[in-house]
Amino acid sequence: QVQLEESGGGLVQAGGSLRLSCAASGSSYSISDMGWYRQAPGKQRELVAGISSGGSIVYGDSVKDRFTISRDNAKNTVYLQMNSLNPEDTAVYYCAAASGSIAAESWVEAWGQGTQVTVSS
Repeated sequence: QVQLEESGGGLVQAGGSLRLSCAASGSSYSISDMGWYRQAPGKQRELVAGISSGGSIVYGDSVKDRFTISRDNAKNTVYLQMNSLNPEDTAVYYCAAASGSIAAESWVEAWGQGTQVTVSS
């Protein structure tokens, strides 16, 4: 079983930046994709970004050109660099590890506990 530990959330002003990290431990042999989802109050959870073990990347439409996902396979760690943050980015961000495409929640095998990102205007 895979365990995910997130870090890096917090409060930032609009236009600022944050970097999230997520380290995977445990039995990760089945994991191919890692990434981030987010859920804002009253909204459905949505994909923010995902990256495969081979480096293929997918971004949600609302974060393209502002967020960058990267992965260190040796450390089983995925990072999310978030720039030009705006209040609409306020949400709980969840790290996810999937045995298939990260874009489909049905493939997700493990979720992190979530980290709050709050962007003030």
